[in-house]
Amino acid sequence: MFSEVYDVIVVGAGHAGSEAAAAAANMGSKTLLVTMNLQNIAQMSCNPAMGGIAKGQIVREIDALGGYSGLVSDTSAIQFKMLNKSKGPAMWSPRVQSDRMMFAEHWRLRLEGTPNLDFYQEMVAGLIVENGAVVGIKTSLGLKIKGKSVVLTNGTFLNGLIHIGDKNFGGGRSGERASTGITEELIQLGFESGRMKTGTPPRVDGRSLDYSKMVEQPGDEKPSKFSYLDETKPLSKQRSCYMTYTSPEVHELLKEGFDRSPMFNGRIQSVGPRYCPSIEDKINRFADKDRHQLFIEPEGWHTCEVYVNGFSTSLPEDVQFKALRSVAGFEKVKFFRPGYAIEYDYFPPTQLKHTLETKLVDGLYFAGQINGTTGYEEAASQGLMAGINAALKVQEKESFILKRDEAYIGVLVDDLITKGTEEPYRMFTSRAEYRTLLRQDNADFRLTKKSFDLGLASEKRLRKMEEKKEKSLDFVSYLQDTSVTPEYSNPVLEAKDSSPMKQSDKIFKIFSRPNITMEDVMEFPGVNEFIAENELNEEMLEQTEIQVKYAGYINKEKNNADKLHRLEDIKIPQNFDYSNIKSMSFEAREKLNKIQPVSVSQASRISGVSPSDISVLLVYMGR
Repeated sequence: MFSEVYDVIVVGAGHAGSEAAAAAANMGSKTLLVTMNLQNIAQMSCNPAMGGIAKGQIVREIDALGGYSGLVSDTSAIQFKMLNKSKGPAMWSPRVQSDRMMFAEHWRLRLEGTPNLDFYQEMVAGLIVENGAVVGIKTSLGLKIKGKSVVLTNGTFLNGLIHIGDKNFGGGRSGERASTGITEELIQLGFESGRMKTGTPPRVDGRSLDYSKMVEQPGDEKPSKFSYLDETKPLSKQRSCYMTYTSPEVHELLKEGFDRSPMFNGRIQSVGPRYCPSIEDKINRFADKDRHQLFIEPEGWHTCEVYVNGFSTSLPEDVQFKALRSVAGFEKVKFFRPGYAIEYDYFPPTQLKHTLETKLVDGLYFAGQINGTTGYEEAASQGLMAGINAALKVQEKESFILKRDEAYIGVLVDDLITKGTEEPYRMFTSRAEYRTLLRQDNADFRLTKKSFDLGLASEKRLRKMEEKKEKSLDFVSYLQDTSVTPEYSNPVLEAKDSSPMKQSDKIFKIFSRPNITMEDVMEFPGVNEFIAENELNEEMLEQTEIQVKYAGYINKEKNNADKLHRLEDIKIPQNFDYSNIKSMSFEAREKLNKIQPVSVSQASRISGVSPSDISVLLVYMGR
């Protein structure tokens, strides 16, 4: 049935698997995507949204690298918001509310339109490993499919166990069976495994809600989009979300079910996401708060199904229902399905290389929740990187690794394999020490050329990025070289309560003042003419403003990144034995021997390795 040998076999078709399969196939590798149910490709298992704080930056990076998440998000969006606009541009984060069914449909159609990609529906029960390298997979029906590399993206399906109150049953998510066999086989191969948990709120009938008692949350007046390509357009109409709150009464009703909650009665012992706790966990941990926000998110353009963001729970369904009916606007709520928690197997990611290839089995890659992460965006970015590197390995080309100052994706992967994680890992802007460099507006500048070199980005995409970059820099140069007299500048400055000028000065310097905007600068002679002559669009104007306003911060971070690269360049030999360095702390030797960093820079980021340990290492290496 499968006589040929695939270059890349991707197991699982969630966000990680879909990006992995697309990347490998688009790079020319003969790819097979195997999943338990082809109807659920790229299913939004939890909230119907993409992006958000730091996550929006990741989606833009995926797009710049030639992935599909940004394009699919744009074409299935029902609302767009740029979060954190009141803060500096390093914090701006795009987010879309998605049409859940349309999102999955558009993903499937894109994958079906991708050359070199085959599909097969069945459960993968194990791997075929020979001489320390993966050579294929085994299915539950006993079929053996040969492959030169395998990417595992099993999500929450590995021995998945669903909890609703005192009931539990096997499942990868609601209505779908769990995947068995792979964990046990990986443990036999020498892998260390663990258990994590996540949860999801009830879905309810929007027709039963009273939105007049809630606060409307509309999208942006001038919505943008994720993809840098002209293939997608900003939304011309949007659906609103709504906000309401829990209350002391709701909390008391929820507490009545705590003795039946698997969170508190010992049934669930695995660790859940700290930054997305269940409602019972919030009430327990934040007992001083008498209310918590709930966001009411429509699941699509036409469906009446609604997602109750902020009410993730594993409490018994009767307790969920009773408590939710006490929330303002939910007095007559009807359930589509209750919330639940799910426990699943994961593999601590310190067992991986920067390519996401496992250290133990050659040609085997892990991506997504199998690595202990949470979130569609984190999963998709790992899938993209694993798919790229699996294809490169088969093609006998140099691997593709992003540094911490090049992308949030680089931060994510480095955090996982260097520090590991004992709770579901979620990306935040605070995790990135170079976040002024890693903005959502410049992901194309940072990554398009790399993607083009990989064969993912088209020449058209590359030229579009180069034009944006060139015209933005030309405008910055114009502002640096052009002066304005007090006659023209002072009326603008006085209107903004900014100190007037006594003599002519460069527009760049005036523009650098915190309360002066692009609209103000456009009142100066010659500026509008320059913009018109050079055909500068909104993206170019925004890029120019950021480059002017944050020049000092950007240059400072570039200098810091250059220092980091000097340590990155000091490579550590493979299988280096740290046991002999007696003047290094015992904890450092133990951690370094386990993780086997590839550079001194990576070694310095390992938890438990101090600056003095690094100094000792440098001396030992003769540096």
